[in-house]
Amino acid sequence: MVKTWKDSDISLDPIKDQTIGIIGYGIQGDAQANNLKDSGLKVIVGLKEGGSSWNKAKNDGHEVMSVAEACKKADIIHILIPDMVQSKVYKDEIEPNLSEGKALAFSHAAAIYWGWIKAPDNVDIIMVAPKGPGSKVRETYLDGFGTPSIVAVEQDKTGRAWDRTLGIAKGIGSARAGLIKTTFKEEVETDWFGEQADLCGGSASMVVNAFETLVEAGYQPEIAYFEVLHELKLIVDMIQKYGINGMWRRVSETARYGGLTRGPMVMNKQNKEEMKKVLQRIQDGTFNKEWLSEYEKNGKNAFDKYMKQLDSHQIEQVGKQMRKMMWPDSTE
Repeated sequence: MVKTWKDSDISLDPIKDQTIGIIGYGIQGDAQANNLKDSGLKVIVGLKEGGSSWNKAKNDGHEVMSVAEACKKADIIHILIPDMVQSKVYKDEIEPNLSEGKALAFSHAAAIYWGWIKAPDNVDIIMVAPKGPGSKVRETYLDGFGTPSIVAVEQDKTGRAWDRTLGIAKGIGSARAGLIKTTFKEEVETDWFGEQADLCGGSASMVVNAFETLVEAGYQPEIAYFEVLHELKLIVDMIQKYGINGMWRRVSETARYGGLTRGPMVMNKQNKEEMKKVLQRIQDGTFNKEWLSEYEKNGKNAFDKYMKQLDSHQIEQVGKQMRKMMWPDSTE
């Protein structure tokens, strides 16, 4: 049976006297640092000196210092910088200041699981992974609730690794919504699969194909955009709130019958076989090697050619005009 925790199961006392060094102040770093501080925990922020986030973190009331200095002072080093720079920052600034009994904490397990970071055996290695963007982590905390997290301990040197993990999860508000125990392996492989097969890759490709099908059949692009992209959020919101069957019960009878009978024609067994290939290439390290190689060659430009293709696609050209109509004050 899956192991879960709620807020009442956890005490902050075991980490009340420990200093948590938040490394990075991006979307997750900002949210988690502020939530932890508001929960009464000791927080410092380690950043690149002179970086764009330095003044923001200071203005938010944090004690801000270099990454190296934060790692010297912190008992728990919570690494919340982008995946692809973690290895270099670790080698240059974290590892030289990592002493026995400290904890390395992450919100995504890739760096440890794939060996981008080779951590010593004399520290705790833990993970608290909120299942939502940083903006949601902060918003739900301020609303008195939280964003659920999955949690794991990869290495328990001190015998206190779970106290540290659960304390951070409670401090950022996640335990209010609920925590689920996982492993570093499970988190990485399922996270990458979801991004590639469903949440980002699969859903975006499905929308583009549906749009092209209607436009190629002679329908107005603007109408196609409304039907296959704009309304998708309404359905996803219902699925998230009520489950798949709950969504079916809340759409029209025609939509229910048509979707239940035609959906499997669109997403069929062949699609599932392709999903299995995606998962296998994650599990066997093929995607990791490909991504590292591409990033080493091209850095953040690694996906530019794909983005440029989509920028010129009709769905994006039409979409810009439609979004201006619906949200005139928005900027893209």
